[in-house]
Amino acid sequence: MVDAETEVPRKTDLPTRKIGGSVVRIKNLALVIGTRPQILKSVPIIHAASRSKRIRLSVIHTGQHYDYEMSRVFFSEFNLPKPSFNLRVGPGTHVKQIADIMCRLERHLHEMRPDWVLVPGDTNSALAAGLAASKLGFAVAHIEAGARSYDMSMPEEVNRRLLDHLSGLLFAPTATCAKNLVLEGIPRSRTIRSGDTMFDLFQKYRHKMLSSDIVERQGLANSRYVFVTVHRQSNIETRKALADIARAILDVKEVMFVMPVHPHTRARMEEFGIYRKLSSANNIKLTGPLGYFETIRLITSARLVMTDSGGLQKEAFWAGTPCVTLRDTTEWTETIECGANTLTGVDGNRMVAAIRRSLSCQPRIGWKSSLFGNGQAARKIIATLEKR
Repeated sequence: MVDAETEVPRKTDLPTRKIGGSVVRIKNLALVIGTRPQILKSVPIIHAASRSKRIRLSVIHTGQHYDYEMSRVFFSEFNLPKPSFNLRVGPGTHVKQIADIMCRLERHLHEMRPDWVLVPGDTNSALAAGLAASKLGFAVAHIEAGARSYDMSMPEEVNRRLLDHLSGLLFAPTATCAKNLVLEGIPRSRTIRSGDTMFDLFQKYRHKMLSSDIVERQGLANSRYVFVTVHRQSNIETRKALADIARAILDVKEVMFVMPVHPHTRARMEEFGIYRKLSSANNIKLTGPLGYFETIRLITSARLVMTDSGGLQKEAFWAGTPCVTLRDTTEWTETIECGANTLTGVDGNRMVAAIRRSLSCQPRIGWKSSLFGNGQAARKIIATLEKR
């Protein structure tokens, strides 16, 4: 990756191209990412942009997820070019991360003078990029706009609301998301119902995902198991919440649990004396962070997904695997309304009851994946940006 101090080409240096008898200036797009979910949302965008004759896309990585296994491994999995720049912000509080990204990004945006700054998702990197671009007078396009949990205690909810109201183009993944934007007074002319780029990814690579041998390597080929992820700040930063989740898992002894552990989650587990209890249980397999294909294979073969992740709720839905969400709200209400997802918070009794109820139900319910588009969201986004 290129260091944050490396010179970048100016907008005036961009070439033109003759298309259909006309000379067209190639549009300059800056895509800002910083976390694993943002990389996944962006893979189809990067691929679609690479096929466009009218667009040059530069990828800027903020370094919000600074651990190699938590971020850069995805570039290898999807054969993506390395980001043009890495801002290397690293860990820190929400305020510090956002401030550092804005300050380090400013010079690059000044030099690049992009036609559009693309910000996927609802992370600190997304908000910082949107704010910096807006303050500098560059147009912002928000990918995955309109998602709402209506829980303002979630940092992600604050981020996405602010982003939606400062963006010039809003790419809504579902009809519900588009409706949310209208209800908040955002002009319809700024909203495009594009579909979900993560669904693009799921559709395109599903065959490759299913070829992963992670289930066999983990000795799960003939087992009923629950796939578990926990990483949300509200669930791991307090001893009680993390202990309640662990207790619910330990109480359900009739099924295997497979749990990839985020480095920050593991640090909190070890601090609170929880990691040793889980690792010593006979029906729990703890692993390090997994790649995308391994994760989807485990989700697809599981009887149940148990998570506090927004992305995994959707992936479980697309795979036809029931989900128990360890939150009191979700931005993906479509999954609740069709019975694919259950909210439990971190209440021990509710978690155990939901796990057992889901395990006793017939798996592989046929949910409508078309709620999230037709697998062509990235193509629609790039075509829109070409015209705008």
